[in-house]
Amino acid sequence: MTIGGGGAGGVTSGKKRQRVVSNSRISSTIGIIDSSRPDNTLTERSQKTTCIRRTASKTVIPSSSFIATSGGFNDSATADVVLRLFVDQLPLFDTDDSESISAVDSDQSDVQIYLHSNVLRRSKYFAALLSDRWKKESNDVDSGNSSRMFRLNLAVPSTPGSIDHHLTVLQLLYTNDFSTTIHNVSVALCVLPVALELIFEDCIRACVRFLEAVPWTEDEERKILSVVPLLSKEESQELLARVSIDRNDSSEEMLHGLILSALHNHPNMAFAKAFVAKLLRDFSSKRTAKRVLDRAFQSSLKIVKESLEEYSSPNFRGDHNETEAIQRLNLHTAMTNGRHLWWLVERMIELRVADTAVQEWSNQASFTADLLRALRDDAWRNIVPGLPAVMLRCTCKLSNAVATGTILATRQVRMKIVKDWLPVLILCKDNVTPMMPSHKTVYVELEDTFLRIISTLPLSDAQELLQQCLSFSTRNVEDCPHLISAFTTWFRRANRFPQPDM
Repeated sequence: MTIGGGGAGGVTSGKKRQRVVSNSRISSTIGIIDSSRPDNTLTERSQKTTCIRRTASKTVIPSSSFIATSGGFNDSATADVVLRLFVDQLPLFDTDDSESISAVDSDQSDVQIYLHSNVLRRSKYFAALLSDRWKKESNDVDSGNSSRMFRLNLAVPSTPGSIDHHLTVLQLLYTNDFSTTIHNVSVALCVLPVALELIFEDCIRACVRFLEAVPWTEDEERKILSVVPLLSKEESQELLARVSIDRNDSSEEMLHGLILSALHNHPNMAFAKAFVAKLLRDFSSKRTAKRVLDRAFQSSLKIVKESLEEYSSPNFRGDHNETEAIQRLNLHTAMTNGRHLWWLVERMIELRVADTAVQEWSNQASFTADLLRALRDDAWRNIVPGLPAVMLRCTCKLSNAVATGTILATRQVRMKIVKDWLPVLILCKDNVTPMMPSHKTVYVELEDTFLRIISTLPLSDAQELLQQCLSFSTRNVEDCPHLISAFTTWFRRANRFPQPDM
């Protein structure tokens, strides 16, 4: 999955389209009203057509719902409006065949239904169409029919299910209970555009209220956003609030909150960390992910530094038990946040955004001095025995990124990260006993990484640092090939004749 990083991605809150009855839309409809028929043509056909005839396209509500009922939808006995729905790419009928209206060929969609003008006026579109003004200007009335039968043609878009969607909205004109029909997002999305076209306000409100209250799939969200510009500002407010936000840094704040929750508050910390790590990997903006991780890194590093500083240079008075309790708390705090640092560093390396962390880690002379003082005190061994390994793992991850070129560090940064952290590695290797196998692996890996970084420095700087690396040697000289290789390289370069001046 891909997670987006900013705002609603194309959602705009520009000027909303106002719903008004368009004279051109009405004129267009009246212009296609069939006025060439004898006065009683539709009346005769009404005796043959008792229910809707249409193609086998999918319907939004069951076909049985369209069976004519007395005084209701599609009741030819009481109707005073005959409405023909047809796909607008089809020509108007021009034959006297009585089956040409009600019968539909397999390759077209054409429906005739019987409606009631007093019901149709719930739609502002039909209300305007049936107004006295338009009735006088058009030939849509069978003047010879005492029942004053209005004959209308309505073209619908040539999209799948368009006829059925219009039928559904026309049937909803006959009810105030929209919930039985608008029962899922798919139906609401089919009905809403037609309700907007016919300016059926009650149906529009029902669709919008349903969409506000239920979850959407990604595809449904895309369709909803395409309809939003047709709604008024008040109608679209709740829909837009779900997919857009006023603050530009909302994604950043959300990610930062998730990281803090995974590190500090969640009971299943391992699962939460794994989930947040996936979110970071899939996040669309690497720049935002970097800012969030840098922010969390700085916060955790500050806590570790302050805790070790208080442990190494206690500035409080009290009895022995109280002092010991405070010191234990300082060590536990340093250990806990050290683990957080390790997780954050792993995420930074994974996303290749650890350059700021490398620079920060290379400028920690006071921090490493406090850490050295803490490790020379044996109290940590029984309280937080894993503290040295956690600090060295962070150092190893960041240093390896420098040595491999994943992070392109300056000469000053490369020298400082070795100079500040080499004494910690030496002390841990010499004084931490017994050494666990996993710790030994970290020590050897960090030794090799430091030696590779030293090889990138000028000979004078490398000379100073290599002299401190003698502690990397082992009882069997053959067991430290990385150290042998480092000194061999330095002497080979040092013994090379100077290049003559050009």
